[in-house]
Amino acid sequence: MEDKIYSVTEFNKIVKSFIADTPEFSNFFLKGELSGVNYYKSGHLYFTLKDSKSQIKCAAFSYKLKRIPEDLKEGDSVTVFGDVGFYEARGDFQILVRHIEKENSMGELYRKLEKVKEKMEKAGYFSSMYKKPLPKYPTTIGVVTSSNGAGLYDIITTARKRMENINIYVYPSKVQGEGAIEEIVEGIETLDKIPEIDLIIAGRGGGSIEDLWAFNEEKVAMAFFNCKKPIISAVGHEIDFLLTDLVADVRAATPTQSAEIAIPVKKDVENYLEERKKYLTHRIEKQLEVAKLHLENRKNSYALKNFSKVFKESEEILNNKEIELENIMKLLLERKKQKLDLQVEKVISLNPLNVLSRGYSLVKHKNKIIKNSNEVKLGDEIIINLHSGSIIGTVKEIKD
Repeated sequence: MEDKIYSVTEFNKIVKSFIADTPEFSNFFLKGELSGVNYYKSGHLYFTLKDSKSQIKCAAFSYKLKRIPEDLKEGDSVTVFGDVGFYEARGDFQILVRHIEKENSMGELYRKLEKVKEKMEKAGYFSSMYKKPLPKYPTTIGVVTSSNGAGLYDIITTARKRMENINIYVYPSKVQGEGAIEEIVEGIETLDKIPEIDLIIAGRGGGSIEDLWAFNEEKVAMAFFNCKKPIISAVGHEIDFLLTDLVADVRAATPTQSAEIAIPVKKDVENYLEERKKYLTHRIEKQLEVAKLHLENRKNSYALKNFSKVFKESEEILNNKEIELENIMKLLLERKKQKLDLQVEKVISLNPLNVLSRGYSLVKHKNKIIKNSNEVKLGDEIIINLHSGSIIGTVKEIKD
């Protein structure tokens, strides 16, 4: 039998065809430990999946679109889902990954986190309108963190370097594991009730995403949001924003940075105050110079130098004004009196009694003034009012 001799290209085509036609090489799960994890700017992820005896190359193209975690690291235990890929040109064999699930169920936690983020974002909890400004010169700060963690040491050390007389209230709290959520929430609420505290820092030092997960919990995030005092989220990580970073008034990348953000350097404050002092002193001196100039002008004024004369002139002017006012009032009253007399004369002229004095009379029948002869009849009793007295009579004859 003659030996079959393939070219490299022919053989690679056979291998690729065999892989494509074999169902076991598609839609399968592989479990192992990550090694050589590399996230590229191109949007692709490359790593090696291994166990105690073997290893295999893997690639996740456009990993963000596949919602693959962006914090995978050396040593993580994972389960990947994908297909066998074979690149003919180079004869490379690798797993084309479509999904990665962390063995510690972090994948499920991320899915829950995305739902919580979406809900809180819709409610407006991430909006800048709720962000409170930090006090410029705090005298007392509150810290919620582990009592034996590096984060607390970093905050205190940095704070004392910047402002040695700063007061620091510490609420020791678990920051990971069972009970951490409740203790962080209680710590924030407790410090929030202390009047002299100007702002609160809550956080911890660095660690794996599992260690930091308490700060991705909704209860903790809501404690940050509901805090009445300005609050800084200070968790030592750089990979992504935690939930508390999104709701806090300020996010610090590390506990050290939180102290740097919250507390000014004493020397800088002193320099600022000195500059303000110089500026205010200069302004006051300028104002005093202007005031002295005004005062000097007043001292040299005609009014002050000739005070008696000016006073006499003013008194004379006032007296003249008083006489002038008195004359005006007299003239006004005289005109008013004349007008009133005319009105009185007019009223008197219209008095019906004055008409009667000229020989006229007023005839009434049953208290009604008679204007026409048809208003009475023969025999009616009438009263004739004269200028002086009245006459009672009876109608004897009526003429039209």
